[in-house]
Amino acid sequence: MEKEHLGVAIIGCGLIGRKRANALGNARLVCCADIDKQRAQNLAGFYANARSTDDWREAIQRPEVKIVFAATPNDMLPVIALEAVKLGKHVLVEKPAARHSSELDEVISTANKTGALVRVGFNHRYHPSLQKAKQLVDSGVCGELMFMRGRYGHGGRLGYEQEWRADPRVSGGGELLDQGVHLIDLSRWFLGDFPHVAGRAQTYFWNMPVDDNGFMLLQTAKRQTAFLHVSWTEWKNMFSLEIYGRDAKLQIDGLGGSYGQEKLTYYKMLPQMGPPEMTVWEYPAEDASWQVEFNEFLEDIRLNRQPKPGLEDAQAALKIVESIYKESGYDHHS
Repeated sequence: MEKEHLGVAIIGCGLIGRKRANALGNARLVCCADIDKQRAQNLAGFYANARSTDDWREAIQRPEVKIVFAATPNDMLPVIALEAVKLGKHVLVEKPAARHSSELDEVISTANKTGALVRVGFNHRYHPSLQKAKQLVDSGVCGELMFMRGRYGHGGRLGYEQEWRADPRVSGGGELLDQGVHLIDLSRWFLGDFPHVAGRAQTYFWNMPVDDNGFMLLQTAKRQTAFLHVSWTEWKNMFSLEIYGRDAKLQIDGLGGSYGQEKLTYYKMLPQMGPPEMTVWEYPAEDASWQVEFNEFLEDIRLNRQPKPGLEDAQAALKIVESIYKESGYDHHS
């Protein structure tokens, strides 16, 4: 079947499900599923011939569905992904893909058996500033990378402690699992695996059994370090990622929208050192990372190549989170 005609089912029709529906390009939305049937109907109503249901299994079993988007709370992500790959359906599962790394074991083994491809929705890799930063690093202009520093956070909202993210049985954890996995994934993308993991998760403000701040100190085998902080007590939404090489530094600020205009600054060290030469790229356009990411998934399917980031990347990020939760005395498995 031609990639532009692939049929899609979206499971979970909240904010992320709607973003996914808006970024399908020429793929065809076949079915929307949500436990709130009205929400599924509302989303399906925007797309010609799309059906709606409150039964997600019915949606993924439709023969015309070739790709399943899992955009639910965390507890259902690996359940939906597993059922889809059993049927040989390709899956784009939202981060963090599961509550615990072990929940992905069977998904990985089953996908390997059926040939289904699974991409994990670490869409930050597809922001233009980060794509450009990766190109610069890979070109060698930054020299050998030494360390990274990342900060990411928002301030919550009234009633935040009553939402599903505050319930560890549903979410699996707090901010370290929520926004933390994005920073971990980006750091692994630039530096590689982190065999040395230290950090702390803490609840400072919100009256909830999960963490609202996470602090990470991650090191590669070569002792390159990622120093990361994620927060639900940021008040003013912010994103900042700095990548330090021996010959240059890259700094990404903002993600668009409430996080501020996306911008990449390249600081090139001069032979005489002193103040660096500076180049700035600004990205005022709307966030297109969802579309770029999905186009990449369509290409994965066309070429039958394993998606990156995939389930192993999600599992690696989850293991780092679990290590820090254990170190901090958080038991979200109960």
